[in-house]
Parts: sequence; structure tokens; C-alpha cells
Amino acid sequence: MQVAKRIVLFVAVNILVVLTLSIVLSLLGVPRYMGAYTGADINMGALMAFCLVWGFGGALISLAISRIMAKFAYGVKLIEPNTMDPQARELVNTVHRLARSAKLPKMPEVGVYDSAEPNAFATGPTKSRSLVAVSSGLLRSMDKKSVEGVLAHEVAHIANGDMVTMTLLQGVVNAFAMFLARIIAFAIDSAMRGRDENGQGLGQIAHIAVVWLMEAVFMLLGSIVVMWFSRWREFRADAGGAKLAGRDSMVSALRSLQMIASRHMPEPAQSDAMAAFKISGRPKGGIARLFMSHPPLEERIARLEQARAI
Repeated sequence: MQVAKRIVLFVAVNILVVLTLSIVLSLLGVPRYMGAYTGADINMGALMAFCLVWGFGGALISLAISRIMAKFAYGVKLIEPNTMDPQARELVNTVHRLARSAKLPKMPEVGVYDSAEPNAFATGPTKSRSLVAVSSGLLRSMDKKSVEGVLAHEVAHIANGDMVTMTLLQGVVNAFAMFLARIIAFAIDSAMRGRDENGQGLGQIAHIAVVWLMEAVFMLLGSIVVMWFSRWREFRADAGGAKLAGRDSMVSALRSLQMIASRHMPEPAQSDAMAAFKISGRPKGGIARLFMSHPPLEERIARLEQARAI
């Protein structure tokens, strides 16, 4: 069974956090305390303020625990900077050298996790509290030049503040999802009151269920925007990695991943691959492309080659 992609993990944790917050806050009647609901009326301003506060709160909680969740999900084993293992020491030294070139305020934690897939990721709530992790499969299947390109790409993610920017975007998506879900639930409640002779609408539990369902739907749709940003930031991290390690190293890393995918993975594994560099077989189109967190390798290589030609 594949381990969830880091970005998918972040989005999934965020959705669970927001839905949990929504249920608890609804049970406690917090929207009413904030003036969002008054009897049979709805205060749009108060409701939007409520959704902004808790929507961004859910995203910030997801960001705060992102490093912990990534370590837990992948089983990352951190490497001490003074390790006596030559390969591990070289890995740490390379990450730290790239981090200094990127002018990071503090050196990232460096870790390795057991996986046959060539994979790497960077995460963390801030540039000073970041983590770069690589799979054992990546270290076994790539040469030094390609590994450096992979690490430079991940350090570029940290330097660009991608997780923070993604969190802000996710906060906006959360806020709109929470707002629209409550508007729809309120409209259904009002319509039922209008048709019911006794003037009774949705009960509290039914109201919470409608809000929960609508939030899940709108956040799923909002993830299309989040995934679009994720694809864009991959191109940006490729360019940043090329500046840190050299364009040849970056292209070499992508071509190595492309070769590994085509030679050593069966087609089902290609279609389900979850590497941070998104090893994929054929470029996906249509609806499937909307939910891709990473662009196809072919597009990323072409973008770097075009930049080299300019």
C-alpha cells in the first residue's frame, strides 16, 4: 500500500482538522456566540469573520504539525550531524551546504526512511524548523550528482517558503468552504421552516451533518486550486534547485527519476507513484490532471532545458 504523498497528507490532515473543528464548534454553539446566527437570521459579516478565524486556524494547525506528521507517516530516522556513517555524513553535509547557499536561518533536520521508491521531501512550519528527508531507494538508485539535484530542489522549497504560502492558500480555501457550507445549510433550514406548519427546520444534528458534508465537498473542490499551486511551485523549486546545485544536476536528477520510472516500475506503480518528485508514467490529462500535485517529469525537464537555451 502506497504511503500518502506529502502534499496529499497535508491537505488530508487539514480537511480532518477543519471538519473536527466545525463539529466541535457547532456543538458548542460558537457561531451563535459570535453573532453569526440570530434566531432565524444570519449575520454575513460575523459568519465570514468566524470562517476566516477558524479556516486559517485549521490550516495553521496542519502546518504546525506537518513535520511531526511527516516523520510519523514515513517513519523518518533523523541523522545526527556528527554521525560516523560516511554516507549519512555526506548527506547531511550536502543538505547543510545547500542550505547555507540558500541563506536559510537554521540548518534543516536531515533524515532517511526505508522505501524502495526514489523519493525525497521537505516540510516544516518555518525556514528555521524544517526537515529534509530522502528514501533509502533514492540513495541506492542515484549517483551523487543526481542526489544533489534532488536535495537542492527540496532546499529550494524551504527557501521559497512554499509550505507557509500553501498554508495561507489552504486557509482561504477553508474559509470559503466553511462559509459556503453554512450558507447552504442555513438556506435548507430556512426552506424547511417555510414549508413546515410548525416552523421547524433542520435539527442540530442534521444541521451539523449538512455543514460537514458541504464542507468536505467544497474543500475537495478547493483542493484543485491547492494542487494547481503545488504544480506551479514545483517548477519554481526546480529553478531554485538549478541555481543551488547547477542546472546539469537538476536535469540529471529529473532524468534519473524518469529512467527509473520507465525501467523498474510496472505501469500500475507508475500511475500510483507518490514520490515528492512525482514519478509518473504517461502525463495525465482531463480531470485527473486537476488533482496532480506535481507536473509530469517531461514538462519539468523541458522547462529547465528552455531556461538553459535562453
